[in-house]
Amino acid sequence: MANKKKGQDDERQFQGQIRAGVLFPVASSGNQMPDDYRSLLAELKERIVSERLRITFAANAAMIMLYWDIGRTILRRQKHEGWGAKVIDRLSADLHDAFPDMQGLSPRNLKYMRKFAEAWPVREFVQQTAAQIPWFHNCLLLDKMQDAPTRQWYIKATIENGWSRSILALQIDAQAHRRHGKAVSNFNAVMPPADSDMAAQIFKDPYLFDFLGTADPRREREVEQALIDHIQRFLMELGAGFAFVGRQVHLEFSSADYYLDLLFYHLKLRCYIVVELKAVPFDPTFVGKLNMYLSAVDDLLRHPDDKPAIGLLLCRGKDRLIAEYALRDFRKPIGIADWETKIVTRLPKEYKGSLPTVEEIETELAALAELESATRMKKKAVNKSARSRKSTLCSSGKKER
Repeated sequence: MANKKKGQDDERQFQGQIRAGVLFPVASSGNQMPDDYRSLLAELKERIVSERLRITFAANAAMIMLYWDIGRTILRRQKHEGWGAKVIDRLSADLHDAFPDMQGLSPRNLKYMRKFAEAWPVREFVQQTAAQIPWFHNCLLLDKMQDAPTRQWYIKATIENGWSRSILALQIDAQAHRRHGKAVSNFNAVMPPADSDMAAQIFKDPYLFDFLGTADPRREREVEQALIDHIQRFLMELGAGFAFVGRQVHLEFSSADYYLDLLFYHLKLRCYIVVELKAVPFDPTFVGKLNMYLSAVDDLLRHPDDKPAIGLLLCRGKDRLIAEYALRDFRKPIGIADWETKIVTRLPKEYKGSLPTVEEIETELAALAELESATRMKKKAVNKSARSRKSTLCSSGKKER
């Protein structure tokens, strides 16, 4: 046994001087490891990451359940015994004295606990759903959303997409719950039920390209370039599962060249997504061209394990009835949606046509600037004339004396 241990020690590497009973061991080079060492390392790393995530999620859920219990107790006492706000302040101070190392016992957070328990009175729902997202996500939803169904939608979307608190706030401001599943499509008619339901929920209407700022691209290529310049924000707006493949993807058949505006692959749907951008309102002729592109992608790019490609046509407005008729007899799955900027989307529809356009505002500002410049020039001329008259009067007075 001693000889075996000595042989093992001889294989180890050390740094510095060697003294009896004192070692500074150095890890051996990866090249000296057995062939299956890397697979072992990858397996252990995966298990550690998985376990750490499980512990984190479990701790978060346990904390939220504790907050719910505290909030329910406060709520019950306030209803039956008439507790006021002063009691929460005193309770916060006493709890902090009892647990000085514990965070989250401020009066403000205790009020959130009470509000949380009031919003979700059923313990099972909290445990299975609300406790699966971080506490401050829940606080944000309590502040932003008034009705329970809408809060539930955002909780489930956060779990599915892994939204951070800032991304959740952006999605709420963009009214994501009103847009998901709203695109005009023929999915129900041409796709299996499970796939059509998933595709319908993945596509939205309208898409918000608020990262374009005040710019209003007039040509498709300008829209495409702006989206590529903000590819991260664009992918976030498209939603989870979209993987960017390329822009202006070249297809050649029958001695003709064609270019797909944007090509994606969807990891959940397991298919290519062809996106055609239009800077003009929807025209039924757009559908035929996109249908041809989908046929070419299925024939030239589709892997045997992939499902048929899906088309997404993004326009600057559409008539839903015309779009539905345009899609009715096509056998390729296609969705049609609008794209807008934030300023247009946030305005009520009845105001969209009554407010000035960017060009009208710029023209008005230019006119105001020109008028202001003319006024300054006139004022300077008047002041100069006044100074000249004053100088003349002074000179005349001196001559008279």
